Amino acid sequence: MKINTLISSAVIAAMTLSGFVQAETFSLWARSDDSEFMPKLVDAFNAKSKDKVELQLVPTNEVVQKYAIAAAGGSAPDALSLDLIYTPAFSQAGQLKDLTKFAKSLPYYDKLSKAHLSAGTYDGKIYGMPFSGDASVLVWNKDLFKKAGLDPNKPPKNWAEIRADAKAVSALGPNTYGYYFSGNCGGCNIFTFMPLVWASGGQLLTDGGKKVTVDTPQMKAAIRFYQGMVLDHLVPDGSKTDSGSNFFAAFAGNNIGISPAGSFAIGALNNQYPNLDYGVTYIPGENGGTSSFAGGDNIIVSAGTSNKKMSAIESFIKFAYSLEGQKILAKNGSLPVRSDIAKQALKGLDPRYQIAAKAMAEGRTPYTPLFNDLINSTNGPWITMLNRAFFAKNKNEVTKAIHVAQSKMQSIVDNAN
Repeated sequence: MKINTLISSAVIAAMTLSGFVQAETFSLWARSDDSEFMPKLVDAFNAKSKDKVELQLVPTNEVVQKYAIAAAGGSAPDALSLDLIYTPAFSQAGQLKDLTKFAKSLPYYDKLSKAHLSAGTYDGKIYGMPFSGDASVLVWNKDLFKKAGLDPNKPPKNWAEIRADAKAVSALGPNTYGYYFSGNCGGCNIFTFMPLVWASGGQLLTDGGKKVTVDTPQMKAAIRFYQGMVLDHLVPDGSKTDSGSNFFAAFAGNNIGISPAGSFAIGALNNQYPNLDYGVTYIPGENGGTSSFAGGDNIIVSAGTSNKKMSAIESFIKFAYSLEGQKILAKNGSLPVRSDIAKQALKGLDPRYQIAAKAMAEGRTPYTPLFNDLINSTNGPWITMLNRAFFAKNKNEVTKAIHVAQSKMQSIVDNAN
């Protein structure tokens, strides 16, 4: 037995030295929102690696449920590029492989997006690693600023300036509005409204997602800021019912002065509306300061994935983190997730991406395994509160809406623990 073992070991060693170790192919799912960059990244990796990736794009609104069913039934893909907000839920369910050792072995570990890693960490272990990046920013229409007598190169830096600029643009005439937001979209508003609160010193969740902090002076002030612009007709009426379908298109219509958006809008505006002159800046707090929602995807590995395939998955992740990989991502709509090479990855691209990259590096991501129930649900307490309060006719309605949301959200959290 010992002789056979020695022979086998020698054969394996010889095969390794000769480059004949069997290549591995692993399955990877990604949401369709990643269709611009993911196939290109996979193709580049497959072209130069002995290991291969089999990519399947899944409709964005189906990927969470489809993965949950597959994981429960033992047919999950080896790996998945998942909206980072859902990483805590799958980590808690025990459906993901622990990536802590691999993640911390990387020499640039401390340069990876902290918001992504925070969302990917559960019970002290890393289950999701940064993959693609997005950030919330404020965009403004420079042509409309000029027409309104404003400095087109001076973006607003606090709420008072946003309101003043929005009022000036709205005064240009009918069908021109100073500000726009999707008033009936929970995901849109956690992404673009919550940074107003964060930048003002407020929170949404604390204590690892166990304490809801909606009923705060900062939240109330931010909601009343939006409510005031609605009451002054600086926001079009269609905002109230927009569940996200007009999130990007409204600003592209060239009749909106200012709108919060995602960094994805930079490439979309450049490609689809090349004549639109716009600027990109940070989302400010009431009296200054800035904040952003750090979005994008974490890459996760299914708990049942074989150890044989882990080396291939690790090679793919390392390729994505390389300068070549980060450039591929950057050129095709994703912000870099490595801060130490972000400028190099974005070199030669629209300089407005640099603002978005800085916003993401300093951004936040709410941590909760209950993100869908609390935030993304179309009838959930978050969007119910915001829609009711943003379009309320008096201040008392705002206070009531906040109190109800605080109670309902905390109840959801308490019942889950």
